[in-house]
Amino acid sequence: MVRARHIWVAAAALLAVAGASPGVAVAHPQRGLPGGESAVTDGGPLPPGWRLTGRDPASPQLVWRSDRPVPMGDARVEFRSSGRLLGVPRPGTDGRTFRLPLDGRRSPAPSALEVWSGGRRLDAPDRAVNTPAVRPPAPLPANGVDPGKPGSYRTRTGEYALKSVRLPGFPKPVEMRAVVVAPVGAAGKRPLALFLHGRHSVCYKGHDDTVGDWPCPAGTKPVPSHRGYLRDQRLLASQGYLTVSIAANGVNGQDFAAEDGGAQARSSLVRLHLARWADWGEHPATAPAVVREAPRADLSRVLLVGHSRGGEGVNRAALDSITPPPADQDGYHGPVRWKIRGTVLIGPTVFGQNPVPDVPSLTILPGCDGDVSDLQGEVYVDGTRAVGNGTALHSAVYVIGANHNFFNTEWTPGQAAAPAEDDFADDPGRHDPVCGKGAATRLTADQQHRAGSTYIAAAARLFLAGDDRVRPLLDGSGKRAPSADPARVLSHAVGARRGGGLLPDAGVSVTGGRLCDAVSPTPAKACLGAGAHGQSPHFAQWATDREAGRHAVALHWTRAGTPVRVQAASPVSLSGAKSLALRLFVPPNSRGTQLDVSLTDASGHRAKLGRVRVDGLPGSERTASYWAREIRVPLTAATRAGLLMGSVKSMELTPRSPSGRAWLMDAWGWRPGTPAVRTDALPRVDVGRTTVDEGDAGVHTYRVPVRVTGTGGAGQVRVYVVDPADGKVTARLVTVRPGGPDVDVPIAVKGNTRYGTDVSYDVLVKAVRGAVVGSYEGGLTVHDDDPAPKMTVTPVAGKVTEGKTLKWRVSLSEAVDVDMSVYFAVAPATAPELSTKDVPARWLRDTAGASPDPARPLSRVDGLYLWADIAPGRTSADITVPTVKDRVREPAESVLFGQVDPESGKPRPDGLRLSGSVLDAS
Repeated sequence: MVRARHIWVAAAALLAVAGASPGVAVAHPQRGLPGGESAVTDGGPLPPGWRLTGRDPASPQLVWRSDRPVPMGDARVEFRSSGRLLGVPRPGTDGRTFRLPLDGRRSPAPSALEVWSGGRRLDAPDRAVNTPAVRPPAPLPANGVDPGKPGSYRTRTGEYALKSVRLPGFPKPVEMRAVVVAPVGAAGKRPLALFLHGRHSVCYKGHDDTVGDWPCPAGTKPVPSHRGYLRDQRLLASQGYLTVSIAANGVNGQDFAAEDGGAQARSSLVRLHLARWADWGEHPATAPAVVREAPRADLSRVLLVGHSRGGEGVNRAALDSITPPPADQDGYHGPVRWKIRGTVLIGPTVFGQNPVPDVPSLTILPGCDGDVSDLQGEVYVDGTRAVGNGTALHSAVYVIGANHNFFNTEWTPGQAAAPAEDDFADDPGRHDPVCGKGAATRLTADQQHRAGSTYIAAAARLFLAGDDRVRPLLDGSGKRAPSADPARVLSHAVGARRGGGLLPDAGVSVTGGRLCDAVSPTPAKACLGAGAHGQSPHFAQWATDREAGRHAVALHWTRAGTPVRVQAASPVSLSGAKSLALRLFVPPNSRGTQLDVSLTDASGHRAKLGRVRVDGLPGSERTASYWAREIRVPLTAATRAGLLMGSVKSMELTPRSPSGRAWLMDAWGWRPGTPAVRTDALPRVDVGRTTVDEGDAGVHTYRVPVRVTGTGGAGQVRVYVVDPADGKVTARLVTVRPGGPDVDVPIAVKGNTRYGTDVSYDVLVKAVRGAVVGSYEGGLTVHDDDPAPKMTVTPVAGKVTEGKTLKWRVSLSEAVDVDMSVYFAVAPATAPELSTKDVPARWLRDTAGASPDPARPLSRVDGLYLWADIAPGRTSADITVPTVKDRVREPAESVLFGQVDPESGKPRPDGLRLSGSVLDAS
């Protein structure tokens, strides 16, 4: 995973005394902190719920605890700072606590800390925007063929359970279990559809308790997530397809430590099952009973269906079936005896943003997804443009009112064996007008599942059976499947018979509008900017806070008639095309935006194609509804005008509405039909991670393992390198060739003999053209191999008269390269003790949140902690406790603070001690 690149050592939590000299610090941690953790940094107080902790002072952890359980889901929980990814924390067993080990050099402002998951802030409430009730759009015309109708075959259901398998990077074995639904009486070999569920709770007990541990603890049972697609399987089986849905709880329970979120492990699991099916086809007598009783599988026609992280898993399995991954990362090492003809990705994650360009895909985007709520799966469409040969259809269907969980009945309340919930949690105090319970646009669980089944069947019919009659349901042609009613399902696509694209990523120039960045921390450059109400799936953020090569064209007008021109770097050909297909979106809930569309050829001739009307999707502050509709404009007017269709230079969009906004993703020449898919051999890039010792002296150059494999010609990838000192990212375009040199990423490491933290240099890779990427993230981890210094305490002013300040010096035996911290908690001292009346009331309030009244020994004050920090390069820091002078004659009073373990908050038996006494001034 990308780990935090900044030191957040607990010692930075000290607030310096106003006017104090460097090296003098007084602990002011937040009162009553459990475990002695700090909620303060050198930049000020941490936001509520945040802590800094760590058993080793040189290995701090950033900790966030939610005020409510965070369900185990498919989107990753991410710590960010001002939008930049710090890292992916490890979840605690309580479902609320998340911990991130930190490395690097300097902390950002505490106020910039954020917790995100699937495009939503978890540590802050959603913005309250008054959105009126929303009505669903009118139904589209019915398609001539409805794939949601059951077929003529009866079905048979059964399960198999095989010996568990070991997967690289996963300490515990993973189950090989599946449920099979097969047609009865179907002759010959049948195409196979394999389902893979996503990341959900792993085990359960009763109706309320779920856990994420694997193997399941005693007294609990595995959540049967793999049985959640039985309706889909039965529909397909009735139509003559053989289906199998595999279990992946063993991956879900261990993928928190996987840099890719478990994608490679899921791919291995899918291919291990396919290999068994291949074995059983060759040796039927060895198959489980349910397989022996089913028709033989035609493994030359395989459809992979993945939900959420399962979607990313089957995408990787399709890639790995074409070009194998590095053997040390893979759990399957046998021959590929199957052909993946297509994938269906339901609310998928795409952490790597590395879709397979030459395998057809259908991505289902749930409009009310409360888990992967940024709808990042759109990248499986957008991210294929210009990467492969363009023959594969990549479709996205947007299901208005669908949530994430209800595509799986085992994740659906009232239908699941284990505890389940609606992932779109409606706030009772702020009802969501689009996705809240009872909203006109929200689907019931049964309506949603029926729509999902219908479109899965459409993909099977197109990708496996080659029936082009269902294509209009998937490719933006504006047709509906009546079986999915009342769901409103919209589609757009790239690839197949589209050509001559005007792509914002391909070096176009824009006049009258703005070529905007899909991902940018600068609002003026970002496509949506700060004024958007909701998100856009097209602009889902990756692992960096800015990206090269991801653009759109933004239109903003305040009067009609001002054209926006998009000019290609070189003329494009629209020869043979029937229509110009634009993927364009306008703000959610807007109606009636009108634009004139014109083309100009290389000789300067211009033709107006016609006028289009665009409506926004139903949306709210919590939805990702800035999603492009596919708009088709016939090219007949251009042909009549004598335009040179083989040499089109530019396109103009002229607003005819008085004012408005719009965003253009791309424009293509379109013609009907589904071409034969050509799966070209492409170079494959995989990033690894290696660990080296820092060394004691000199500068050593190491290279990040970025391997190039596969076959075919040259391709291009973009390589991102993250500087651990400041988190800044540098990117470069690299040409790769199979058999040529690997991608060279040198890292210079300077050795020394001073103690410090491990430092991670992270490297990420994304395909640009003619290449594919498997393992997209890795890097170099530099292990600090120097021993920790000895820490001691010396009284500087351990015995003072009242009104003076007690002072202790915490010292190191030598300077180090990292902040070093130590925690102390007040402890009972020799009587009489210093009391709450013997220290300044403000100090007591600021330090422990306590009042001096009633008077009591300091050892009885809850939450009284002191905490010292020794900055890098220094060898000491002072801790002080002020006292006040009174007129009461009293004997000498004592105070004691003992060192505590920062993780548990318990005293260390052999820990350091701050002992002092205060003498009467009178």
